[in-house]
Order: sequence, then structure tokens, then C-alpha cells
Amino acid sequence: MINSLAAQTLATAAVSPGVAAGGTETAPAKKSAFANGDFETFLKMLTTQIKNQDPLNPMEGSDFAVQLATFSGVEQQVRTNELLTGMNGGGSGIAGLTQYAGWIGKEVRSTAPVAYAGQTVTLEVTSDPAADDVVLISRDARGKIVTQDSIGAGNGPVDWLGMDAAGARLPNGTYTFEVANMKNGEVLSTTRVASYAAVEAAETGSEGVKLVLAGGIKVSADAVTAIREIALPASTVGAP
Repeated sequence: MINSLAAQTLATAAVSPGVAAGGTETAPAKKSAFANGDFETFLKMLTTQIKNQDPLNPMEGSDFAVQLATFSGVEQQVRTNELLTGMNGGGSGIAGLTQYAGWIGKEVRSTAPVAYAGQTVTLEVTSDPAADDVVLISRDARGKIVTQDSIGAGNGPVDWLGMDAAGARLPNGTYTFEVANMKNGEVLSTTRVASYAAVEAAETGSEGVKLVLAGGIKVSADAVTAIREIALPASTVGAP
């Protein structure tokens, strides 16, 4: 039979780094000796077994072979786990990008700025239930208000055409949107408005996966609240 001390040591070594055998998290600390391919630990363990075995019932050679095979299996498993962890990168590695490949060519909803170049921008308006009117406000890249349109109370998609009060098309650039929830002519609150934009690419870095939207706007994948196929226009705001 395999020495119980050796069996316990091998079982502990098989636990993922940073987690103890009982499932309790430990400090990230150093990688296990097994993960580094360090056979010294195993040899010390084996020597301890030999020194402490019963001289009247010594361990057979086959038992040593079994322990060596078990050690090699554990070492390989730990290395495999580390390789998979490195590839995944907590969702920020190449493997983390694969789940977003299907998003390219579709539209995602977020409160990220929108790169406007004459196209219709679909906004998803969510207003305060207590409001009796809602004013949609658009701002340019400098934060200056460029349009204000009363769109009435309620929720749902609204298409923004990028027209100023005189009906002229606004210049190309980056715009953000918000709504002012009104009641009896007073502002109850203002909230950012989410918009839909096409996904052109996905990239990974130290901040995780970023989606590259039309116009080069980047948004964290975690900030996306909806995804859809390219949609037909809904009701419009700012039409001449």
C-alpha cells in the first residue's frame, strides 16, 4: 500500500494553486514544486517513507513505481491547469476573445460615446416613471449641449438623426446622450442614455476584453447590456 503520508501529500499537490485541500482560499504565494517540475520534493518525501517504513514489512518496489506514476500524473495535471489559466487570462486572453467573435458585425448597447458620421443612432430610453415628460439631450465631445428634444414620457427605442434645431445635420464627431426626467416643468433627474453601435473588432489587454465599435470607440465587454442584429429604424428624433 502507498504510505499514507505520501498519498496525502500527492492529494494536496493536486489542488489548484491558491486553494487548500479543504477548499479554503490561501495566499496566491509561490507555484507548487510540482508545477515547476521539481522532483526534489518528491525525492525527499520518498526518502522519508523509506526511513520510516517497518523493517519487518518493507515497501515493495512496485509501490514505489505506483507513487512515481501518481506524482507524474499530478505534475502533468497541474501544468495543464496553469496552461489553461494562462490561455484564458481571466477572460482577457485569446481564449477570452473567442466568446465575442460572434458579436462582430452585430450591434451592442452601452452608454459609451457614439461616433456620429451622418448615420441614424438608435437610443434606448429609460425614463423615470414619475416623469410627465422626457427631454433627450445630446452633447458633443467637449460636453456642450447641441440638441434638446422633448420626446414624451415612456420607455423604448428612439432613433436620433443628428439634426440641430434648424434641421441642419450636425458635424461628424463623438456624441453622448442623456435624458432629463421632467414633472410639472421641473427636472426630477437626469440619466445617461444607452445607444446601439456596430461591433467591428474585439481586443484584449490589461483591462480585459474591449469591443471596438464603429468609429473606433472602445467599450468594456462587461458594460454591454444587449446585443442584436442590425435593426431597422424605429421612431425618429430630430427629423426635419
